[in-house]
This record gives sequence, C-alpha cells and structure tokens, in this order.
Amino acid sequence: MTRFALLLFILFSSVLKVAAQEFNFQVQVVSTQVQGTDKRVYQALQTAVYQFVNERKWSPYVIRAEERIEGSLLINITDRPSSNEFRCKLNLVLQRPIYKTSYNSVLLNYVDNDFKITYLESQPLDYADNTYTSNLTSTLAFYINIFLGMDADSFSPMGGSFFYQKAQDIVNSAQNSGETGWKAFDSQRNRYWLAENMINPTYSAFREALYKYHRLGLDVMTEQIDQGRNAISESLENLRRVYRERPGLFALQLFLDAKRDEIINIYSKASPMEKTKAVNILREIDPANANKYQQILQTK
Repeated sequence: MTRFALLLFILFSSVLKVAAQEFNFQVQVVSTQVQGTDKRVYQALQTAVYQFVNERKWSPYVIRAEERIEGSLLINITDRPSSNEFRCKLNLVLQRPIYKTSYNSVLLNYVDNDFKITYLESQPLDYADNTYTSNLTSTLAFYINIFLGMDADSFSPMGGSFFYQKAQDIVNSAQNSGETGWKAFDSQRNRYWLAENMINPTYSAFREALYKYHRLGLDVMTEQIDQGRNAISESLENLRRVYRERPGLFALQLFLDAKRDEIINIYSKASPMEKTKAVNILREIDPANANKYQQILQTK
C-alpha cells in the first residue's frame, strides 16, 4: 500500500469511527463530599465513563458527527466506604436539538440516587448485552438505551421500542445483583419502573406525546408557531389520558420535571382560550406544581 493510500485509509477509518458513535455527552465526576487526597481514581473514573458512553457503538444506525445525541452525565460521589467502593448520585440530562434553531430542548433531567459502584483505577469497563457485569456498566448502559429510545420517539412515532426493550433486558439481567434500583419493590421511581413505563402498551399515549410535542410541535414552531403549538396542545391531551389511566406515572413526572418551564414559555404568547385549556390540563396532571402554571394566564 502506498503512503498516500495508507493516509487515505487512516483518514477514512477515522471518519467512520466518529460517524459510528451516537453520543456527545459531557461527563463529570465530583468528589467534594469525600475526604482524602487520592483524586486520581476520580479522574480515571471520569475518563473511563466518558469513553464508555461516547466511544462505543450503541445502535445499529450510522450516525453522522453532527447528529450525535447531546447531554450530560454527572457522578456525584457522596461516600467512599472502601478504596474501590463508591456511593453516588447520578445526574442525567438528555437534550434534543430543535429544527432550524440553536435551541436544545431537555428531554430528561433526572437524579438517580440508587447508584453504588465498585471501581478500580485503570479498570476497563466491560459490558455485554444480556449479561450483568457490574452495577456501573449496567446502569450506564440502561440509561444509554433510555436516551436512545426517547430521542428516537421524539423523531418518529414509537421509534424507540428497540431501545426500551434493551433497557428492559438490562433490568431483567440485574434482578439477582443485590443492588438497589432494579426491582419493582425498591421504589416507585427507579430503573425498573422507567423501563416498565416505556414498554407497557397501556401508556403508549405517553410515547406518542413525545413525538407530537417535539417533531410536530417544537420543530414546526420555528416556521408555523400556531400549528406547532396546536400539536403541543394535542400532546398535553395525550398526557392527560395517561394521567387518568395512572396518576403519578414515573415517566410522566420525569417529562413534566424536564418540560415545566418550557411549557410555560410556549403558552405565554398563546390565545386566551389556548392558555386556559393548557393550564386546566397541566393543573390536573401536575397538581403539585399547579400554582406555577398560573404564570401562563398572567402573561399578555
């Protein structure tokens, strides 16, 4: 192989490698609550998690560099019982770009408090589908598939089914791990219930709302604001159907936590009739924050 041909091969291979990765996530490990001067392990963990999320291929799709899914993952270490054991909080933020704007809409903003990991400096993060290797890699892989599912749902109707099933498979493989967050009886707000909510056909209207809200709503509002807002209003109707089926649904609460301020802003310039209709729905499906939606009616 000539030197020029070799160079082209290397460049082409590099392009394919970049294009194959699905994520462009910021990763940070914070250890301010833990005493001690040994900080190298935290930097090593941060690098390992960054590579695990951003440099692996997680789907069968070819993704261009500019199409990579963006967000952030923060591991806040709250305790270190031993040299290789860490109790943490995992802060997850998933974003989605909006068509013809520089705005990124938040799809998920959640803190997982049931995150206990074992990690040795320079330890490779091994993972294989349908096999529980560690709480660290299984938890990360679980949320990666949830991210892929939610992102896909926001671009095509029920587009995330493949990834939600993979997340459910991870839950199933972790049942005998002894770690919290994987079982139905651990909590009503954990990984088990998030996967269940996403694959349960009873709540399919929630996933339909993800598509209406983002692809038919926000993406359209840049050019046809009324049409886009109408689609968002339809998505709220979907959410109300889900709420009436199961008040307090975990996935629905996560959506509202991520979207509350954005929704208030969307309806701030709507017609009085649209405002009233939206506020009535929002107060019903998010009663704990009913007073916040009063802002919609107060804007002119």
